[in-house]
Amino acid sequence: MPPIPIQTSRRKRIYKPISLDITPAITAGQQLIQSYGDGRFRIAGESYKGSVLVTRETTASWGVTRAVDITFENLEPILREPEILVIGCGTSLSRPPPELRASLGNHNVSLEWMDTGAACRTFNILLIEERNAVAALIAID
Repeated sequence: MPPIPIQTSRRKRIYKPISLDITPAITAGQQLIQSYGDGRFRIAGESYKGSVLVTRETTASWGVTRAVDITFENLEPILREPEILVIGCGTSLSRPPPELRASLGNHNVSLEWMDTGAACRTFNILLIEERNAVAALIAID
């Protein structure tokens, strides 16, 4: 960012640099995803092995290892009234099951289906923006 000029006289300008802290404010206890890979996640300073279900305040293990096994029923623990469900379906992108999309739509939940890396980044942004979002993330190696 260029310095802001300070007018001292008509002929001479002195430039004083400014700095801005653009680090987003994260409330203590929020489940910010810090890293993923090698079959693990690091979330809010804690390490989790395997797939996880993440809300703003909690992270729990999730027994799903393949995208084809994702169902409305195994997502129910985090579907208490979110507006957005972010699903990280592993390393390769596949289509979400139509019955899952229909069930979520009946509960007014918007589905964001993507690879796990993109899902981690998207969930963090939604968390920082204080959006009502949850995530279901399949662990990747």
